[in-house]
Amino acid sequence: MKFGIIVFPGTWSDQDCYYALHDILGQGADYIWHKETQLSGYDCIVLPGGFSYGDYLRVGAIARFSPIMSAVEQFAHDGGLVIGICNGFQILCEAGLLPGVLLPSSHLQYRCQWVNLSVENNHSSFSSKCDKKQVLRIPISHYEGNYYADELTLEELEANRQVVFRYSTLSGEISEDANPNGSLHNIAGVVNKEGNVLGMMPHPERACEPLLGSEDGNLIWESIIGCL
Repeated sequence: MKFGIIVFPGTWSDQDCYYALHDILGQGADYIWHKETQLSGYDCIVLPGGFSYGDYLRVGAIARFSPIMSAVEQFAHDGGLVIGICNGFQILCEAGLLPGVLLPSSHLQYRCQWVNLSVENNHSSFSSKCDKKQVLRIPISHYEGNYYADELTLEELEANRQVVFRYSTLSGEISEDANPNGSLHNIAGVVNKEGNVLGMMPHPERACEPLLGSEDGNLIWESIIGCL
């Protein structure tokens, strides 16, 4: 499978994604500079974490207008798989490819820590290798990770089973104490209605081998790989 990893000014998780995909999982992967304008030849596009354009104006607001984003939007509209991680999630929301927005975390702190994720939908292209309600151990690293959407949008997300991951306890309980940033409904990852675009705040590329403390992130990459 061939992954394209987009690099914006300020992106810093691109090499982590490459390592997980190429070195650990043996997949083809290329870096794609944000000024490129076409994505032919790729099976999945990755928007990694970072601080694109220094998070000026609003997280992801400037990156959304980078030349590559028109190609990302067309790629997604044509049914291609797209995953946005952390800042990538923020960019996808700004671009209108995913509903909602990521606000400053409720505690107003930047936090880099391990969290537990309950797999709420294991029938997506990004979670098919997981069991329903399986709990994954994957780290977060963000300040603006507080997922917000209006009530109607939240109702649609729940009804359409677009919530793929929620912050939970180790035992899978969805509770306020397990929520690291104040996200509504403990939402950690959502897909679009078509199911081919995922945004998630936790970093699966940082949970790709035992040395890092967890291999659970590989289940997400392996789910994508298993689509082809």
